[in-house]
Amino acid sequence: MSFTYATLKSAVQDYCETSETTFDSNLPVFIKEAEERILKNVELPVFRSNVTGTATADNPYLSTPSDFLAPYSLAVIASSVYTYLLFKHVSFIRDYTPNASTTGLPKYYALFDDTTFLLGPTPDNPSAGVDYTFELHYKYRPASLTAGADSGTTWLSDNAPDALLYGTLVEAATFLKVPEEVGQYEQRFQMGLEGLRKLGADYGSKDEYRYDISRG
Repeated sequence: MSFTYATLKSAVQDYCETSETTFDSNLPVFIKEAEERILKNVELPVFRSNVTGTATADNPYLSTPSDFLAPYSLAVIASSVYTYLLFKHVSFIRDYTPNASTTGLPKYYALFDDTTFLLGPTPDNPSAGVDYTFELHYKYRPASLTAGADSGTTWLSDNAPDALLYGTLVEAATFLKVPEEVGQYEQRFQMGLEGLRKLGADYGSKDEYRYDISRG
């Protein structure tokens, strides 16, 4: 089973036995709230992304991607060699390089604000006209099912339809003020989340071929 945007909306209307205008207009809100709860409560490879960029010499700040939520790792690439920076607090970097004009190969990074990293030390210019390249591995916010056409799907609607459906129904039942149904749907939603957590815990945590050999 999987959902398109249209079939999920239809299923929620059927479960709740209403297609009242105000309810229908809030269906996208219910779906986005369910997606948000899944995103914040489960770690899955589908929520991971990689991007490369450059830092300008003598500038200690590096912009985050527009869909950035949290970092997994940040590496600086110099002469084809990856060096992973250590994640620290802004105050640590300020203490490490109190003078922002101190430059070199960055060793640390911190979240300066929700759109910017602070690097320490400030990047220098390794060779004339060439800036350091950085590779960021990060948790990102996928596009919502509601952002596409009625025929559109997402990874969650294809691979976690139960969690997405019951999470949406929790929000819909809350809107309709039927607490007994909220509890029932919440229980089913938590079951869906648990299945996703197990998937996330197993996904990429071991090489099955080597795992089987080690057990033998």
